Amino acid sequence: MGLNNYGPAVSGPSPVASSSAADVKAAEKTAFDVKLEKFDVGAKIKIIKEVRSFTDLGLKEAKDSVEKAPVVVKKGVAKEEADSILEKLKGLGATVVLG
Repeated sequence: MGLNNYGPAVSGPSPVASSSAADVKAAEKTAFDVKLEKFDVGAKIKIIKEVRSFTDLGLKEAKDSVEKAPVVVKKGVAKEEADSILEKLKGLGATVVLG
């Protein structure tokens, strides 16, 4: 009949538009890693205590973790919790980044 002369039939929203909306939602990050880059040596004990407060590490494990900086001290946390940890550690003289 010659219907193919007019191109493909189009009905409903294009798949391109719906997939790009899904990509935007997938691109929004919901879990963050808190990484201790470096710290002021004078504040080492305070930083170890703070790391212990938001992790379930013992004293030795927290000390070893802090001394291995740069190291991820908390993985997969929500944005609000990550920001709270970030501010506390920065207040103690540490350089911290979210990953």
